[in-house]
Amino acid sequence: MKTMTRTRSLSVRETALCGLFAALIAAGAFIRIDLPVQPFPMHFTLQIFFSLLAGLLLGPKLGAVSVGIYLAVGLMGVPVFAAGGGPAYLIRPTFGFLAGFVPAAWLAGKISRAGRSHPLRWSIAASVIGMMSYYLAGMVYFYVVSNYLISMPVTWWMVAVNCFFLTAAGDLVLSILAAVLAQRLKPAVGQMR
Repeated sequence: MKTMTRTRSLSVRETALCGLFAALIAAGAFIRIDLPVQPFPMHFTLQIFFSLLAGLLLGPKLGAVSVGIYLAVGLMGVPVFAAGGGPAYLIRPTFGFLAGFVPAAWLAGKISRAGRSHPLRWSIAASVIGMMSYYLAGMVYFYVVSNYLISMPVTWWMVAVNCFFLTAAGDLVLSILAAVLAQRLKPAVGQMR
């Protein structure tokens, strides 16, 4: 027995919105503060803000698609990441943070849709949970790639200090700002879709 799956293609407006958010995430990479920590410098950027905003405004699927477009463009060699671009970026310990934008956008979109009675509270919770998934993906990737792929040993404590404690407070503020801004922009984005 054959099972048929229905796929829905994106409308022109949805495609344009995904492209817009991919461009905003790319622009967010260049609004940054460099943190000269060892063994790899870290960057505090606005990318998490735009990734969460994509999920909150476009929903889980389109938010994740927006981030996926951004990652695909960067991995093809266009220098849209904070330190360049290209397929070699996959073996950089910090690539996990870029990949972490996908679950962050998806979770923010999915969780925020559940809270119809208190939308701002749900959006804030969704943003914070999305941000935590971003950190989890980034820190695990950083640890694994550093220790097992490029043989530059790091401890979990070093990962926590370099990859979480230095930037988490700022990203928490950006997460809350994304939730507040999303509540203001939802009517306009809803009309565009």
